[in-house]
Amino acid sequence: MMSKKILLLGSGELGKEFVIALKRLGQYVVAVDSYENAPAMQVADEREVIDMLDGDELDRLVEKHSPDFIIPEIEAIRTERLYDYEEQGFNVVPSAKATNFTMNRRSIRDLAAKDLGLRTARYTYANTYEELLEGIKEIGLPCVIKPLMSSSGKGQSTIKSEDEIQAAWDYSQQGRTGASEIIIEGFVNFHTEITVLTVTQNDGPTLFCPAIEHRQERGDYQESWQPSRVSEEDFKTACDMADKVTAELGGAGVWGVEFFVADEGVYFSELSPRPHDTGMTTMATQNLSEFELHARAILSLPIPEIKLEKVGCSSVILASDESPNEPSYEGIEDALKDKDIDIRIFGKPSTRKYRRMGVALCGLPLGTDVQEARDKANAAAAKVKVILN
Repeated sequence: MMSKKILLLGSGELGKEFVIALKRLGQYVVAVDSYENAPAMQVADEREVIDMLDGDELDRLVEKHSPDFIIPEIEAIRTERLYDYEEQGFNVVPSAKATNFTMNRRSIRDLAAKDLGLRTARYTYANTYEELLEGIKEIGLPCVIKPLMSSSGKGQSTIKSEDEIQAAWDYSQQGRTGASEIIIEGFVNFHTEITVLTVTQNDGPTLFCPAIEHRQERGDYQESWQPSRVSEEDFKTACDMADKVTAELGGAGVWGVEFFVADEGVYFSELSPRPHDTGMTTMATQNLSEFELHARAILSLPIPEIKLEKVGCSSVILASDESPNEPSYEGIEDALKDKDIDIRIFGKPSTRKYRRMGVALCGLPLGTDVQEARDKANAAAAKVKVILN
């Protein structure tokens, strides 16, 4: 296999692990982000710093590097330009349609609910505060509001009473994309949240990783673990939904498909056309991590049966406050005294409150109670302190 040139648009912690997987397979990576020394840049062959919302800058990079693959990793991109690149013969991963639909909650939700008939929470949209008030009257309380273009819980709030509406609206307008439109979702009384990592291939069947269960705070994941407690019936339903929506969007790679599981069944929630933050637990549990699966699928390399080799958990390491300087870390040695623990520091060059700076991973023999893995991973993450400089 000849080496391919890959233009990675977005260079966070997921991108870093993906670049490592690509480099192990002999690929050449140009990592792009809006700030210098982003995590994936630290392991890539070349780096570029641009405003990815500037379409002309994107055009310049594509022309400069003439990549074999263009792979968006974040939502803050002029995604409509990806259609132009496909027309010019560039391979957009997984596809320009997939990236455009999944990076806008209106597009993906309408596709899932209206076109494919998947079960979702009740929802409506709002562009103004007045429309938000009307939408809440329609959907009812409690409800969840989210910017149409955001990720990792940015701008997301759960509204339980009327006195929380203004603060939730204000928070929704602080997103990186600057878009004001939001989605208002009815609250699903779920007992479990899962991610089904779905692997689509150019020349092979769609594959599914064992369900990953996760816990969120402030709309962002705090820990994720395998195996999940969901029933086989609910898992199969989730896989069927994931298969329908990824087939409609097209292309090869890993998709992070999120679901709510309630007493009455499974609800489709969201979809990311790339490795998912909750999927970091696969670095401790599976024969192939989500990043290795993504690399193989994109490059049309063989993928063996996906196996759960360990019971495991990932637990995030968060910054306590904002600083423009690169932090240091204490407690890693103490955390690693547990032989079942691994620590991954992402290498982000600055901090903000609740920013994800690393992750603790725990893997235990199959058959172990998953709660033990959770307890170990959470304890290890708590020992690692982000020191502001």
